[in-house]
Amino acid sequence: MIRVLLVDDQPLIRSGFRALLDLEDDIEVVAEAADGSEGLRLAREHLPDVALVDIRMPVVDGIEATRRIAADAALAGVHVVILTNYGLDEYVLDALRAGAAGFLVKDVVPEDFLHAVRVAARGDALLAPSITRRLISRYVAQPPGTGAGTGLEELTGREREAVVLVARGLSNDEIADRMVISPLTAKTHINRAMSKLRARDRAQLVILAYESGLVTPRTS
Repeated sequence: MIRVLLVDDQPLIRSGFRALLDLEDDIEVVAEAADGSEGLRLAREHLPDVALVDIRMPVVDGIEATRRIAADAALAGVHVVILTNYGLDEYVLDALRAGAAGFLVKDVVPEDFLHAVRVAARGDALLAPSITRRLISRYVAQPPGTGAGTGLEELTGREREAVVLVARGLSNDEIADRMVISPLTAKTHINRAMSKLRARDRAQLVILAYESGLVTPRTS
């Protein structure tokens, strides 16, 4: 059973998400919060698998709530998916840097919303395709970084290849097909790369790939 915490200051939005999630046999909404401070308290109380967090909220906003959840060792198993009406680049970058495992706009179709919850519960990153395109476009328009101090030199060739494919938005199955390996081996390469690069999750791995220059307009 996937345990979900809803954090949004609009009761109608929370009710809609709850109604959708309650229809699923493998998902349970364990608590609701109207702001980030309450959300953090309830996350510590209920230890959900997934926290669905709005960005713009009173008291403590979604970015700061995500940052606090990510920094709390006791909440290491809580995966934050940001839900917002604002698919703006600065919010995407701030949310991912804060430790979010996913980022979806609120007009997402129900099937994709439910898929995001399940993907996040597995510990994988998920970005809406429209947001992924904007994120990649923003990075490829900038000069690549030097990669100094990122730990890229510790990666094997296959691990580097897997990281590049993760940054392109491919799933484990798609990476396995591209690299002609099993999905389990693909996941192993990705997990080892995350460990070496000290990336909390795949979303932060994507950020590091672009910021370090591992993925550039020439390789993407």
